[in-house]
Amino acid sequence: MTTRSKVLYASEPGLGTAEFRRVLVESGLGETRPVDDHARLKAMLTSADLVLTARIDAPGKPLVGVARGITDFSWVCYISELAVSASAQGLGIGKGLMDEARRQLGPSVAISLISMPDAVGFYKRIGMERMPNAFWFGRKR
Repeated sequence: MTTRSKVLYASEPGLGTAEFRRVLVESGLGETRPVDDHARLKAMLTSADLVLTARIDAPGKPLVGVARGITDFSWVCYISELAVSASAQGLGIGKGLMDEARRQLGPSVAISLISMPDAVGFYKRIGMERMPNAFWFGRKR
């Protein structure tokens, strides 16, 4: 992939599980997501309020990035995945997806997320503030 390729950002609420799964695996998030549970991946997509995609404007328009969020479109949006295929990392696609989320949500909606340890620097670089008072009940499966 070249940096000359145009990236197309869009809202894709009907994104298929196969493409979603592929980007999760290629991004490295597949290690922490239920990528072998098709029904759960489908539920993750269909229950999301915001599914944003990044595709390379080339034949077949390959998917290279996904941002998935839960939001009320009024107060807050929780970004549950921000995944960019390894082959497209470093091209600004993660920032582009977050910029698109901010554009679609508007300035009155806060955005929160839980970062993987190796991505903390990315979120700091794009200007997100680290919050010390977050809490978590872990899942059973």
